[in-house]
Parts: sequence; structure tokens; C-alpha cells
Amino acid sequence: MNINNIRKTFKTTSIKEVINHLGFQGLLKLILVLLTSVCIANTASASEKKTSFTIAWSIYAGWMPWGFAGDKGIVDKWAKKYGLQINIVQVKDYVTSINKFTDGTYDGCVMTNMDAMSMPAAAGIDTTALILGDYSNGNDAVVLKNATDIKEIKGRTVNLVEFSVSHYLLLRALEQNGLTARDIKIQNVSDADVVPLMKKPSITAATLWNPQLSFILGQAANIHKTFTSKEIPGEIIDMLAVNTSVLKANPDLGKALVGAWFETLQIMSKNDAEGKAARTFMASNAGTSLADYDSQLRDTQMFYTPEKSYEFSNNEKLKQTMELVRSFAKEIGVKNADEIGVQFPDGSIQGNSKSIKLRFDTHYVKLAMDRNLE
Repeated sequence: MNINNIRKTFKTTSIKEVINHLGFQGLLKLILVLLTSVCIANTASASEKKTSFTIAWSIYAGWMPWGFAGDKGIVDKWAKKYGLQINIVQVKDYVTSINKFTDGTYDGCVMTNMDAMSMPAAAGIDTTALILGDYSNGNDAVVLKNATDIKEIKGRTVNLVEFSVSHYLLLRALEQNGLTARDIKIQNVSDADVVPLMKKPSITAATLWNPQLSFILGQAANIHKTFTSKEIPGEIIDMLAVNTSVLKANPDLGKALVGAWFETLQIMSKNDAEGKAARTFMASNAGTSLADYDSQLRDTQMFYTPEKSYEFSNNEKLKQTMELVRSFAKEIGVKNADEIGVQFPDGSIQGNSKSIKLRFDTHYVKLAMDRNLE
């Protein structure tokens, strides 16, 4: 696929015509080629030593601490400790934030394990999972109108962020209930748009995450959770990913981010006035109440200490999960899924050992665990 021909196509053809011509799998391949071309141009600058960085986050129960850490000066404190400047920016649309990480706009970005593989890693960006912050334990769900049984999804159109963690959850739900992707239709929507869409009588199915999930369940009594991430524990992992070249050239970035993260989690995990104030701030940023946010946290297996994150990251189950993620990547049309090398903390590799593009690195979390960030 020639990049110059692609650019010419976009100049002379509408996006709708491109989608109609290529189909969604062809469009995904096209996007990956475009992102790869941009990423190659950014590789040299990414590997340079620098002092200013940008980290992106988006709304989700387990990622709200980044907004608090950025706004309350915790990130600044840790950045200054190492002579750095770290900008924490919120991005409204989740997929947009990952795309901008992939094209080099951001040095780091929150994302799930399956999105790390199917987007930046698939586009050729060597990506490091710096912090495994939690796994979804009920925060993601398939919802249906006027039905409580997931099998009643058959024949419906399901609204979700296509090729994302929501797509993964849906396919796992179908698989565990004797159904396949052929039994439903998928409508791609932004995570920012799914709540108002579900108010329409014609929209009867969606897959989504909190806080949007709690908003939808609260707006109509006939909307029900029929399958949640609690039924696939440990599979949907919420991480902070960092460009590997940036991290290798600037190891103090990893120290500052890990230090700020676990300080923030220590504060928010307490039930005293300081802890409640922190969670209230996070709830407000998410557009909800403290009670609702605390409820979302109960559906999130947070790793509040570096010890818990380190233990999870080194569990053999992570390797099994990533094989499921690879199968998902192939199913959604990531043509090079088998060639993506995934390296684990023990040094073992799945996929192509000569093309490692996703790394689970516990070095910096181990420094925090051993109190060696000071």
C-alpha cells in the first residue's frame, strides 16, 4: 500500500467513499499505514534526551487520579525532583488520545492492554506499559434495553467504540454465550457520544465503561447490564503506556510518573478527610457524585500499592490474557497481529522476538516498591 497513493486518495475522495470502498477492516489497515508513516518520521526525535513531556488521560474510573495528580501539583513535585516538566492533559475522546500518542504528539497515554496492542503496537510504535494501575472488575459492560439475558443481543445493533476494549468485551461475551460476531451488528460511536445515543428509542444495545455506564443505567429503568468485565477478571487492564524510545532516553520520566501515581493512590485510598476530598475532586471531574465514584471504584480492582501492581504484572495469567488479546487483534483485522512481539517482566516474549512492540516493564514500579525513587 503506497503512502503517496493513500494521500492522493484522501485529497480526491470523501471519507464516506473510502469507508464504502475499503470496508472497516480495510479502513483499519489504512489508518495503521498512515500512522506508521508519521511514526517513522518521529522516531529520531522520540529517542532524544529532553526535559519536557506530555502525558494524556481520558475519563475512566481508574484514570481519574491522573487529573487530580496534575491539577494538585503532585506531578509537578515529582517532575521537579528530576529536573523535568510534565504536562498532564485531558483528552475528551479516548481513541483520539491513543492516536495522538501513536503519532508522537504525546509521550505517554492511558490505555488498556488490548488497545495498546491493536493501535500503537500494531502501527509499529514500541510501547512500554509503565504502570498497570488496575483491572476492570465490573466497570465495563454490555447493556441491553428491555432484556436481562445477554443472549437476547442476537439480531441487535450494538453501539461501541469499534476495535477498542469495548469491542473486546463484546466478543468475549458472545464467545462465552454460544454466539458469534455474525449474530449482531456493530455501530461505531465515540465514547463521548454513547450516553445521549442510548436515550433514543431505536438504540437498544451498547458496550461501554464507567462513568458513561453509570449515567446510562441511571437514565432509564429498562436498561440492564447483561455481561460485565467481572466475568472475565484480570483481562481488561488499565495502564499508563509510554513511548519506549522516550523512556529509554529519559529514565527519570518513568521515576517521576511512577512516584506521582502511587503518591496519589495513597491519598485517595484513605477514608479520612484528605482521601474523601481527593475522590470528590475526581468524581467532579468525571461529572458524578462521590457516592457514584466510590461505587465505580468498587468495580475496579485498583492496585493501590506498587507491591500489588508488581505482583499482578508478574503473574503468569498476564501471558494467557495477552494471547486472548492477540486473538482479538486478529479478529478485528490487525493483519500483523502475529508479528507483534510482546515482552513480559521475566524477559519471555510472545510473537516475533525480532519485532517487540509492547513491553510490560516493572523496573520503575520495583523502584517504588523498594523505596528507591527518593
